[in-house]
Amino acid sequence: MLDGDGLARPTMRRRRFLAGGTFAASSAAASRFARAGDTLLQQLSYPIDLATPLPYFDRLITPAAVFFVRSHFPEPALDPRRRLRIEGAKTTLELDAFGLHRRFKEVTVTAVLQCAGNSRSLHNPRVPGLQWGHGAMGQATWTGVRLGDLLESAGLPDGAAHVRLLGADRPPQPTVPRFIRSIPLARALDPTTIVATKMNGAPLTLVHGAPMRLCVPGWTGQHWVKWLSAVRAQKDEAEGFYYQTGYRMPKQPVAPGSAVKPSDMTPLQTFPIRSVIARPVDGAIVPSSALEIVGVAFSGEAELARVEVSVDGGTTWSEARREGAPGLGRWQLFRHRPAGVRPGPVRVAARATDSRGAIQPRVSSWNPSGYVWNGWHEVNVTVTA
Repeated sequence: MLDGDGLARPTMRRRRFLAGGTFAASSAAASRFARAGDTLLQQLSYPIDLATPLPYFDRLITPAAVFFVRSHFPEPALDPRRRLRIEGAKTTLELDAFGLHRRFKEVTVTAVLQCAGNSRSLHNPRVPGLQWGHGAMGQATWTGVRLGDLLESAGLPDGAAHVRLLGADRPPQPTVPRFIRSIPLARALDPTTIVATKMNGAPLTLVHGAPMRLCVPGWTGQHWVKWLSAVRAQKDEAEGFYYQTGYRMPKQPVAPGSAVKPSDMTPLQTFPIRSVIARPVDGAIVPSSALEIVGVAFSGEAELARVEVSVDGGTTWSEARREGAPGLGRWQLFRHRPAGVRPGPVRVAARATDSRGAIQPRVSSWNPSGYVWNGWHEVNVTVTA
């Protein structure tokens, strides 16, 4: 069943909705900004892969203009009227972004988006893939409608256990598999899982998935499908390389450098406890009176319980003050001003603990794809009198 708002000539209400800073202009401008590489750190130019510099992790919300970008394929052509197809047991819905908001309740969530390979370069031994530092993450407010509302409106088929997700981006050659993902039905029906049309209160930009993308708080970025074009509840997990082979983790910890059989792997879902120091940056020279350790901490598995900071390389720890609302998959800012730090070289470290008792490890568990690195973040600074 097609939504009646799919006419070629938009209504005044539709024009106002798409104009939130002007959808087309803001999307195109963001794309040019990202391609220019200003401020963002280029990991790959084709497709676009850009990292957020560490100093921007000193705030609760990451500005869209410096929010990291991860793409598997070149972005599709900008099309504000692109429709999302929801295939159900009762009917098939086809809705553009305006139609979503006209028919369903609007919700907003604040959540961390983190690439599965964030900090991959720190695994030892090194593994193939983009050699991200810490910058493949960010926190934003995401506004849209609940995926569960869409699925229930279309009707859930008997026996459905998974929801298949497809974006509008296409591989550069027909021999390359499409990026097809799925999430368990229970996760799809979770009230925090939304089809987002806005980021930080403004319409999504093209590089961030406009006009619609999935938002799955607490789960790694491959589930947050950009340029979302089709969803379908079904019995089985998604087919294809990007689910059946890619984005999988060993079921049990393995020795660094080990080969792991496919039968011993399971789909990667949540990200573990971690913290990242925004300042001081590594190599900084800081007067003792101005030394303040600031960063972010979060977990995809439980709310934070505390964040601790060390100025002696992890021998002793002090609890940092946290700012921002707690929540699963939501980061909080931490601050700490250590007292009595003597002039000279200082090794600063941070570690977080969640409400289930999971403590951020000094060294992250190794895996063959270099996913979800979460070891301590340590920086070396020189303190002056």
